[in-house]
Formats: sequence, structure tokens, C-alpha cells
Amino acid sequence: MDVAARERDSVRVAGPDAADYLQRMVSNDVEALAVGAACPALLLTAKARVIAPLVVLRRDRDDFLLLTEPGLGETVRAHLVRMRLRAQCEIDAEEHDSVLVFDGTDGFATDWPGVREALDSGLEPTLSEEELELRRIESGVPRWEHEIDARILPAEAGLDETHVSFSKGCYPGQEPVARLHFRGHPNRGLRVLELDELPEHDAPLVHDAREVGRVTSAARRANGTVVALAYVRTEVPDDAPLALAARAG
Repeated sequence: MDVAARERDSVRVAGPDAADYLQRMVSNDVEALAVGAACPALLLTAKARVIAPLVVLRRDRDDFLLLTEPGLGETVRAHLVRMRLRAQCEIDAEEHDSVLVFDGTDGFATDWPGVREALDSGLEPTLSEEELELRRIESGVPRWEHEIDARILPAEAGLDETHVSFSKGCYPGQEPVARLHFRGHPNRGLRVLELDELPEHDAPLVHDAREVGRVTSAARRANGTVVALAYVRTEVPDDAPLALAARAG
């Protein structure tokens, strides 16, 4: 079992209307969660731009903990307070120590498929920050301010497969998310690539002398090869040779 420390901001939403309120505010089906279970979700604008990625943990019937990225806790708390209106629930920040657990049973499902997340567990990390980042990129897991920001739609990052319920009721951003899922397709998608060198964030990628994407994350393996995550236009074949724009030609 490998363990990695994970920085988190946390927001508690609790009270008789907590489940109903969150069901109307986030993209996944939180009312379906059993006590002790969790699911990834998104807090979105009306145009389906990401305000914050979340993991929603149901601690009790009317007690939920929202785990989000460092620096986003106050954004999440303030947004939910502003939209609360007559919903009877308390919305407050909390502090917890979080770890990711690989090949173990501790904790709950999180936003990294096949991995668990545990709070205040006392588990000692066995992976460095650099090792965790390499695993994330190789696994194609999007990260806030790398693959997830206000420029992307959930489907472009593959988040519609993990963070969205298409059978629940309405929430902010539901209409454009559903319209793209059922009637269209994203113009670009997230891919894992191998490159010859470490690029800068947002470095452009070209194919046949045309810019077709941008690199969002990259790391060097122990053998010297570079693995990266990048958004690439969907019409570009998966096996098409791609180059960093600075090296094209």
C-alpha cells in the first residue's frame, strides 16, 4: 500500500436541508450516497464553467463534508452561503489532514479512480510530491489549475464520466453539460503523451504544421523520458505524431 499526502480545503454543510440543497447545487447525485460514502462532483457556473472540483463525503444523514483544492475552500463556502436562501443548513470551513491511499481499503472513493482518500487517519506518506505528480499524469487524472480551470468544459477533461450524474435533477450548469453529452461532443480532449523534453505549462502542440493543442502538466520519469497531459483537438488521431511548437520544423 502506498500513501501520499494531499492538501485539502474542507467545507461542512449540515442541517435538515443539507442533502436537498447540495443535490440542487452540485453535479453528482449526493442524495444517493450512503453514510460513509463519497463521490466526486463539480460546482459549476450556469454556463458549465468550473468554480471548484469537489469530493462530497456523507458523514451522517444530514452532515456532508466537501473536500476541494487548496485555496478554493472559501470560494466554495461563500458561493454556497450566497445561494442558500431559505435552505436550513450550516455552511462552515473545517480543517482535516488528508492522504491518498493506493492499493488499500482505508478511506472512501475520491476523484482519482481506483484510489481511496482518508481523513485524519494517521497514515504516514510513502510517496513524495514528485512521485505522486508522476502517477497522476500517467493515470490521466486532471488537476485544478493544470487541466481544470475556467477555460474548460467538464467533458473536455473527461469529468462528465466521473463527476456528473445524468439522471438527477437540475443544478447550475446542468443544461449545457447535458446538451453536450447527449447532442454533441467536445472539440478537444485530454490525452497522455510522451515528449522529448519538459515543456512549459500551456506550451502549444502542433500536428502537420497546425496548432492542435496545449500541454497542461508534465513530469520526467526515472529513465529520463517525459510524460505529459495535454488537451488535443478530437479530430487529431490518437497515434498522430505531435510536437512542441518551439521544436516544429
